[in-house]
Amino acid sequence: MRTLFCSLVVGVAVSSVAAQAQRPSLIPDPREFQSREDVALSRGVLLSAPEKDADDSSAADDLLAFLKEQGIARSGKGAHIYLLRDSSAAGKRALAGEKLAIDAAMQDEGYVLFTSKSGVYIVAHSASGLFYGAQTAKQLVSGNGDHAVFKGCAIRDWPAMKYRGVHDDLSRGPVPTLEFQKKQIRTFAAYKLNVYSPYFENTMQYASNPLPALPGGSMSKADAAALVEYAKPYHVTIVPEQEAFGHLHHVLTWQEYAHLAEVPNGSVLAPGEAGSLEVIQQWFTELAAVFPGPFLHIGADETFELGQGKTADEVKQRGLGAVYIDFLTKIHAELAPLNRRLLFWGDVAMNDPALVPRLPKDMIAVAWHYEPEEDFSKWLDPYTKAGMETWVSPGVNNWSRVYPNNNLALKNIQGFVAAGQKAGSTGVLNTIWNDDGEGLFAEDWYGVLFGAAAGWQPGASDIAEFQKNYGAVFHDDATGDLDQAQMALMQAHLAFEKAGLEDAKDGLFWIDPWSSEGQETAAKIKPVLDEVRVDAERALTLIAQARQAGKLRETDAVDAMELGARRMDFIAFKFQTASDIADTYRTIYQEQNDPEARKHMSGKLWGLSGRALDLREGYGYIRDEFKDAWLKENRPYWLDNVMAEYDVAMRLWIARADKFRMARQQWSETHMLPPPEAVGIAQAAAPK
Repeated sequence: MRTLFCSLVVGVAVSSVAAQAQRPSLIPDPREFQSREDVALSRGVLLSAPEKDADDSSAADDLLAFLKEQGIARSGKGAHIYLLRDSSAAGKRALAGEKLAIDAAMQDEGYVLFTSKSGVYIVAHSASGLFYGAQTAKQLVSGNGDHAVFKGCAIRDWPAMKYRGVHDDLSRGPVPTLEFQKKQIRTFAAYKLNVYSPYFENTMQYASNPLPALPGGSMSKADAAALVEYAKPYHVTIVPEQEAFGHLHHVLTWQEYAHLAEVPNGSVLAPGEAGSLEVIQQWFTELAAVFPGPFLHIGADETFELGQGKTADEVKQRGLGAVYIDFLTKIHAELAPLNRRLLFWGDVAMNDPALVPRLPKDMIAVAWHYEPEEDFSKWLDPYTKAGMETWVSPGVNNWSRVYPNNNLALKNIQGFVAAGQKAGSTGVLNTIWNDDGEGLFAEDWYGVLFGAAAGWQPGASDIAEFQKNYGAVFHDDATGDLDQAQMALMQAHLAFEKAGLEDAKDGLFWIDPWSSEGQETAAKIKPVLDEVRVDAERALTLIAQARQAGKLRETDAVDAMELGARRMDFIAFKFQTASDIADTYRTIYQEQNDPEARKHMSGKLWGLSGRALDLREGYGYIRDEFKDAWLKENRPYWLDNVMAEYDVAMRLWIARADKFRMARQQWSETHMLPPPEAVGIAQAAAPK
């Protein structure tokens, strides 16, 4: 055993204050927990870990680094924190002395953690168990420096599901930097996630097929290898997904691959083309060489064009399911020499359950669905009844939204993961998609952490308990304000839903309220505009209060929450302002011959020009905030596509401000106003 004298020490003195009855905030919540008296952390730490195990040393170093960040004072006279294996003499004594045990269910990733007068003990059978115990220990530290304490407890804990992961879309705009991916790995591991699945369509670089992956907008083999190595001490396995059937538009538009498409300029590989299997084999051979984990994900979801082109006759004769399943079987055979288990999305084959047994039994069906449901058996039964292993894939509901809709995400994750556990699913892959290219991962941590809790904890994870714990655990927010801010944003989404608009979609942020579609939307959204703004601005106020109350952790996620609240507020402000401008101009146009109204005409026109510029300024401020958030996590690639949307919106309202300025000039010269249509104001639409 090696003893680490860090530049910090954890004092062993037991707090004279009786242990708080309240259970500390923890994510995930441990299976078995008993409160004990708190341990004061005022005298530093002396930490011991097995000297010959590099993984255990990494867990110790990670814990020490955290304590250093907490500013715990240096001293060589503090109490011990022990990291012990249950097979060691010290580990056996520690467990026996507390009458605690590590049973068979705990051996792979479970741990025991307890406090006593002699220190803090973390005991596990495996390296990953010891690491996860250390992560729980970090959450049990409250306060900083001389005021820090370790929450006294006895814990036995182990996961409900073997594989607990996050699936991250790297193919629809945002491509993270290597440094941000390392941050993701660290953070995933801190909440006991052990799988990271980056999603590739054309964003992984292949020596055998160099054309599709754009320089600056794709992941290199060197970056992939570095990430794999970085993830090892964090016990995170990287499971790359390369689409191998559908979603390949950005590959198939290259002339070199055009002949492989089911339909011209489409997204689906034609199963009958000999070159289809060849390119799949080339991609996955290279992937297997750089990602050494036991799994490869072949995608194969949403193959909408199958049967519409080259396979039309075959599908007509044999059926869509047969053609689809046969091609997956061929892919399995082609990749068999790689000796990896293949994951595939379960949305297509599930529609032909009688054919599912034809799939190779060692393939893993990833059932996906992103809405809350009372019953998820529809997505799981076709595979479990065929004797296949399954993973479940809920989603954080971030895609095409100004901020994730956590009303949907939390209930979807809770229900689907619990259903998966009941059905014997071995893994959960919580999904993040960037469908319109505007996704910011920093906005997604709320759903990611709840997914981590749901995969670790048995049964249906408690949403209310998570919502109570999130701010304290992730942000070190003792006020509860960030928890309330998240709730306010959820309420704002519900206001949009009440108006028949689903939720706060990106499209609402960009739509022109005076366009034909915008007029219809304006009529729907009008009854809830005040409600949206109250909720969004309440979130902004709560975020500001939390910042003022003390130093927060994970401030990029706080910034992203603030950005989401600003975008929600601006949606409502835009519709309010556009409506006010239009109504005001229509009124003064009707009143232009009224002697009293004429006295105020010039000032009102000046005001309308200023109101239009308010919208330009709103887009401009949010544009800068979005760019800053993007570059904190992503490469510059794709950013200009989003910036162009802001620029178009800003120019639109500049042009409208100019039209009101010109109308004012016309009024000063002729005392006549142009009709509303001439300044871009159409007749108001009634709600449908």
